[in-house]
Amino acid sequence: MKKITTILIAALFCLKMNADEGMWMIHMIDSALEKKMQERGLVLSAREIYNADAPGASLSDAVVSMEFGCSGSFISDQGLVITNHHCAYSDVHALSTPEHNYLEEGFWAMTSQEEIRIPNKSIYLLKKVVDVTDEVTSLISSEKEKGHVTGMRRISSILEKKWSSESGLEAILSSYWSGSKYYMALYEVYRDIRLVAAPPVSMAAFGGDIDNWEWPQHKCDFALYRVYSEDGTPLRPGKKLDISIDGYKLGDYTMVIGYPGKTNRYSSSAEVGFKEKVTLPITTTLRGKQMEIINSWMNKDDSIRLKYSDYFFTLSNMQELGCGEALCFKRFNVASSKREMEADFGGKIQEYAELMRQKYADVEDNEFSKCYFRETLIRGTRIGLILRKAWNSHQQKGLPDHILNDYDEIDLRVEKDLMSYSIGEYLKNVDSSYFSESQKALLEKYGTDYQAITDVLWCRSIFTSEEGIERLKSGEVTREEILHDPLAEFIMSVKINDFNAVEQEKEGEYDIFNIRKDYTRELYRERLDMGIVQYPDANSTMRISYGQVCMLEPRDGVICDWKTTTAGILEKYDPSSYEFSLNDRLIGLYEKETGLTVDFLTDNDITGGNSGSPVLDSRGRLIGLAFDGNKESLASDAAYIPEYNRCVCVDIRFIIWALDKYAGMDRIISELGLSR
Repeated sequence: MKKITTILIAALFCLKMNADEGMWMIHMIDSALEKKMQERGLVLSAREIYNADAPGASLSDAVVSMEFGCSGSFISDQGLVITNHHCAYSDVHALSTPEHNYLEEGFWAMTSQEEIRIPNKSIYLLKKVVDVTDEVTSLISSEKEKGHVTGMRRISSILEKKWSSESGLEAILSSYWSGSKYYMALYEVYRDIRLVAAPPVSMAAFGGDIDNWEWPQHKCDFALYRVYSEDGTPLRPGKKLDISIDGYKLGDYTMVIGYPGKTNRYSSSAEVGFKEKVTLPITTTLRGKQMEIINSWMNKDDSIRLKYSDYFFTLSNMQELGCGEALCFKRFNVASSKREMEADFGGKIQEYAELMRQKYADVEDNEFSKCYFRETLIRGTRIGLILRKAWNSHQQKGLPDHILNDYDEIDLRVEKDLMSYSIGEYLKNVDSSYFSESQKALLEKYGTDYQAITDVLWCRSIFTSEEGIERLKSGEVTREEILHDPLAEFIMSVKINDFNAVEQEKEGEYDIFNIRKDYTRELYRERLDMGIVQYPDANSTMRISYGQVCMLEPRDGVICDWKTTTAGILEKYDPSSYEFSLNDRLIGLYEKETGLTVDFLTDNDITGGNSGSPVLDSRGRLIGLAFDGNKESLASDAAYIPEYNRCVCVDIRFIIWALDKYAGMDRIISELGLSR
């Protein structure tokens, strides 16, 4: 009873300390924001977080982007970078073979010679951010006077080349608030990246898809890379993060620095409502069924699991995200809340919102068909991608190796089941006015027997038989044969542009895209005039969010603690379930330390791209890595819900324990300056 009372009091404490929304631009921590952060517990100054005038002196100098898909940070003076395992998943998967399945066994480089270089991988370190709004505006005006195209692709190319040439750094231009502001980010890019450590999925992804976006979780979600200099020696970064093994407690200050990918918090009520009612139900249903098909085959055959695990991991994440987003949009009344906000502003804001609502209504039927087309014939199968690449290849005979190599990553039995499902859903749901003549002929002959249609296309295709694939690999197949292949023709005879043309006609010249831009600009200006401090939508540029170690609002009377331990792993252990299985060694180690903290919660504002971001305490010391959100936070693309948005983090001490006790990586423990 005493423990329950303590948890309840702690939960109330957490809720009273209202979370601060915001993925703030790292270079724009003004005195007001600095003060708010310090009131929450920060003991550092803004210049200790970001200071472009003193290289290597601030925390941001230790934080990196993993090719703008994930975040990471330097943790040693020998170029060691830590990020999430799920960020390294594709690399570990690519290195794995049936003989050395590093996903299942883990990868541990016991010497520097065993560190494996990852081809074509880059890591970006931010050096400086510059406001170039006036320069962009001037260039657009100048190019218009010359009669040149002034699209952002051209403008970005011109200015990025200029800034790269002048600075010697990689320059990337980004737009904020739909062109209200422009900033140039300058990066140092490292291209010799080697994998150092990655735990087995039974540690890194314990609970798998079942626990994804849930709380409590028990994942040791980390991986280590090393950055090497051009001379082949480990890089000596200007700044590394200090690791804290002191721990933390409920209510302690936290901040997350990283590269959140994309948010749409300036989206209108019309956009959110359309997504909730039209597109999300389609994508989540189709992806869920595709997952069932793939998973059934993976459970039958380990070789299929190895081939499809990376693809399934990505598909699962998208499907779970979509389901949670739809649920949270409805649960938290996001569309209606935005509509109330628009009514409060009135004027142009409300006018733009109403105009968008009408435009969405005009294109709803067409968008319904387009969404089904995109999720079936474009991305519903992996062999479909091979067909598209082959169709678009201009070689008169044979196919390039990069297309043929894709066959090594698929299983035709799985692909046929996925194709059958995709063809059926396409023919059932897409408006028949889009169907090609060959598709109509198949429907006329076979009716709704979609399996028969698939069988006919499959057995006649050169892309699906052993003989046909051998001919493709030997270079015997001509371009004419590819263009007349029945399966390829079925996939390629309808184009996304067919749907877009109808949509453009219905929307007119002032389309949804342009109305949305005007809506965002106007909302930004209105808030600016009112003195409201605002942050732009995430766009893969470096951001900082601050908060605290916090509990989750009780769900239907169920109260969960703010942290998990190894005891919870043992409670979830199920040898009959792949997601909750453990090897004997792990079981023995967990049984010896059942009180070890595994994961914890904060209320930091994060989104995709923040995976692998360092979670720092009030002194800027590393206490964990952000790796997930909770299901209740999945409306965060469009809205932040203070009581429910949570950041799920893996404790740095659990990571150190895994490196030490499980992997026995003495050299890494020593490199980090940690005593055993």
